[in-house]
Amino acid sequence: MKNRTIFIRDNLEVMRGIADECIDLIYLDPPFNSNHDYAAPIGSQAAGAEFKDTWGLSDIDLAWHGEIESQYPGLYKLLETTREIHGKSMMSYLIYIAIRIMEMKRILKPTGSIYLHCDPTASHYLKLLMDEVFGRKFFRDEIVWRRNESGAKGSQHASKRWGNNVDHLLFYTKGKNFQFDPRIIKNLTESEINNMFPKIDEYGNRYNTKTTAWRSPSMGDRPNLCYEFRGHYPPYSTGWRMKYEKMEEEYQKGNIVVTEEGLERRSYMKYYAGVSPGNLWVETELLLGARSKERTGYPTQKPLKLLERIIKASSNEGDMILDPFCGCATTCVAAEKLDRKWVGIDISPKAAELVKSRMQNELGFTILKLIHRTDIPTDRGGKRSRDIKNILYGKQEGMCSGCGHWYRIKDFEVDHIVPKSKGGSDTDENLQLLCGYCNRIKGDRTQEYLISQVRK
Repeated sequence: MKNRTIFIRDNLEVMRGIADECIDLIYLDPPFNSNHDYAAPIGSQAAGAEFKDTWGLSDIDLAWHGEIESQYPGLYKLLETTREIHGKSMMSYLIYIAIRIMEMKRILKPTGSIYLHCDPTASHYLKLLMDEVFGRKFFRDEIVWRRNESGAKGSQHASKRWGNNVDHLLFYTKGKNFQFDPRIIKNLTESEINNMFPKIDEYGNRYNTKTTAWRSPSMGDRPNLCYEFRGHYPPYSTGWRMKYEKMEEEYQKGNIVVTEEGLERRSYMKYYAGVSPGNLWVETELLLGARSKERTGYPTQKPLKLLERIIKASSNEGDMILDPFCGCATTCVAAEKLDRKWVGIDISPKAAELVKSRMQNELGFTILKLIHRTDIPTDRGGKRSRDIKNILYGKQEGMCSGCGHWYRIKDFEVDHIVPKSKGGSDTDENLQLLCGYCNRIKGDRTQEYLISQVRK
């Protein structure tokens, strides 16, 4: 799988062929279960792009039930409960998302992060889903993003409820060590400069004074921090806040100054590293205006600045970014702009056209080599156990996974649950035993097809 690749295919099949732990950051903006059908307007760049966002049992592979139940039994119970509370549509939608989230966790690096974009329609169910797959201790934040100032058409001024003009981004990591720098550098107004950096030194540099080098009396006894520095002793018996080496480094930078009153620690505007926006994102720059040059006509397009903020905060230059629902390619463009590697996946052929045109129109890349694929990658490693037939025979207690009849081990054949032609791996968890008759019925089709034929 190479940089600047766009796959036009079902993202589940593509992800099943991707190697373990090779992605640094995943951003996904899947359907929201909004009960609407979307299509780009005729004449727009995205004309021809369309998708439905209504869900039923016919939209999912019944074999996914078994995969979820075997790997995440708690999640399967959640899905069953969802059906009781919200009906089959929400359960079907969550099954569709869950089977893909399971693959995303596998391909994400141990230091990787994932942002799931959703709206209030299913955000509370998706939070529980992510807690089960990634672990609730690896939930990092829920970001609320104001997607427009006036709200969606027909909802902002609805008479029977508050206006609906926000989306949610669920931020999880795979492990406890991950890349994260939320600071953003914004252009300060004159008023902000005067408030943040009210003083000016002899060289004309603006600064503010700090006292974080000194320790309060309640910080506890730290003898190793009770040292003399430039002829001064700490104001409290508990010592300085910093170690000597750090104090000296700050002094050499000019951030600690010796004055007649004692030591003064300064924060200079020239070293301003930005501020964290928190988890409420309402800045105007994150909106996609009606006349924005970015607009392609794609029905659920997100602004470039939104993706740039996520990519800057949770990845480094050269990292691999994946968007499995890349649509109009905003993630791909943002990653390219920030010197990251990227891979996009979408079911619509229009996505390949949009990523190429946007790279040219917005970034000026006229000779950028893009890789357009419709096959399944074969990067995934792993081999079946040498005695896999015996292992499966014991696991299945001699019963065929298709018809459910008992057979001798010599009458069984090893079958791929998810066919290799659809991204299935050759690892133990994707193998089962079928009798010869069931195996011939199934062929390279799904387990759902086999079960339906057996029932007939």
